[in-house]
Amino acid sequence: MTNDSWAVVDDYIANALIPADDALEATLEASVAAGLPAIQVSPAQGKFLHLLARIAGAKSILEIGTLGGYSTIWLARALPPNGRLVTLEADPKHAEVARANFARAGLDKVIDLRLGLALETLPKIAAENRGPFDLVFIDADKTNNVGYFDWALKLARSGSIIVVDNVVRHGAVVDASSKDAAVRGVRRLYERLSNEKRVNATALQTVGVKGYDGFVLAVVE
Repeated sequence: MTNDSWAVVDDYIANALIPADDALEATLEASVAAGLPAIQVSPAQGKFLHLLARIAGAKSILEIGTLGGYSTIWLARALPPNGRLVTLEADPKHAEVARANFARAGLDKVIDLRLGLALETLPKIAAENRGPFDLVFIDADKTNNVGYFDWALKLARSGSIIVVDNVVRHGAVVDASSKDAAVRGVRRLYERLSNEKRVNATALQTVGVKGYDGFVLAVVE
């Protein structure tokens, strides 16, 4: 099968299982209009995150990497009435677009968007005693994956779920000689996970409208 075939199947899945949603569609449209990179999760992946948060009974979610807020909205909608979501974004333009999208979706009171480099913001969140978080979704620059994971672990509890996106890199993750900074960052994450006894982790390869990639799923022991 080709990438085109994967995209067609993704469209079929979305049409069958994911009802049309004005707020989510408007989020994508606003992101395109603002010139944001089209690297957000697909609708099927967004609903997967939503269902994962519901299965976990998550009341507190941390997201590292907001972009236009598409995945944030999927996750926030899984929260109970008293739930909270903190999302971290380094780019002011992305944050501005995301805040408008949250307001349009009626979730601006639920979502706390923090602007700044995540590795600088995360210690502040810890100092505020905002954890533990029931679910952490990491989808930011891959070079700092290990640092993000380490903070996710610090801000988690036993039973917390940590999801890291884009960990296959079109198969390039197996290339130990790769000079690509993102690939090297992902490989460092795998090494970190393999030596971390406090989590139980696996990774799944995925194909679809976003091409060939995958995600790590880890549970804190």
